[in-house]
Amino acid sequence: MKVIVYNNALKSQHKNMISETAEKAGAEVCFIESEDMIPEGFKDAEVFYGTGLKTIRKSKHIKWFCAPSAGVDFLLKPGVFANEDCIITNSAGAYGVSIAEHIIMVSLMMMRQMNVFFRKSISGEWGKPLLQKSLKDCRITVLGTGDIGSCFARRARAFEPKSIVGVCRSGKCSESSFDKIYKIDELDEVLRDTELLVMCLPGTAETEGILSKDRMALLPQGAYIVNVGRGSAIDESALVENLESGKLAGAALDVFANEPLPEESPLWNTKNLIITPHVAGNLTLDHTLDKNVEMFCENLVNYAEGKPLKHVVDKARGY
Repeated sequence: MKVIVYNNALKSQHKNMISETAEKAGAEVCFIESEDMIPEGFKDAEVFYGTGLKTIRKSKHIKWFCAPSAGVDFLLKPGVFANEDCIITNSAGAYGVSIAEHIIMVSLMMMRQMNVFFRKSISGEWGKPLLQKSLKDCRITVLGTGDIGSCFARRARAFEPKSIVGVCRSGKCSESSFDKIYKIDELDEVLRDTELLVMCLPGTAETEGILSKDRMALLPQGAYIVNVGRGSAIDESALVENLESGKLAGAALDVFANEPLPEESPLWNTKNLIITPHVAGNLTLDHTLDKNVEMFCENLVNYAEGKPLKHVVDKARGY
């Protein structure tokens, strides 16, 4: 068995861990810094870990592709894989800590008006006290109750919110930090009682445009929105309107319909909007990178031993 690893975030200890695991699994491993640098002897590799769109489009030998990302919508488009039967696994479970901390950070920035104070400070202006809100006694709704949503709920619970409810496709979740779990078809009613809406959804046909203009109107006056899932889930034009009118007190977006966000996008100049360049969850945090590699190594052993792989993507559902 031959394994190609293309992940330039890896450090020496991660490469050593992968190499040792591959040796135990009876596999040969090749680390590359570019898809144009795959040695001739690994052109027939059957396992690929990392970012390898050029390789999987050309090679019918790849039987298992391990994506270091949690979202895999970009891998599910027609023509991405030369071998359409290739198993895809993602790294869902590695990003919960990083993204949950990001959500807490931007939520507090908005509610405590830190974004306003910061802008004034960098221009040398001594700001005046502003009215603030708190996560304490806040009514929080988490749209998407997987690893990220659940990690956030556990951390948000420490702030003593009035309620934390989850909304997901099945209406079921084992995370005890949620006060209640609702099915997605109950979203309209849930939004009416939401002061902080946290969106952690994958990019699928079902989630596209889920926070429409009409649904945004259901949120109470002065509500906040955080989106760390996919930009396609939000009507960005409606968001601009609701922020500019003051209907929404603030929003924090880490994901957008088009990335990088175009220079001409009105979002750049929308008031009470925090923009981050899709950095809530990536491989820059040691914990995330360590977990990512550990998950791949565990699955590499499973693959070599013919055992079921973990985190296999359901291509029909999109995650």
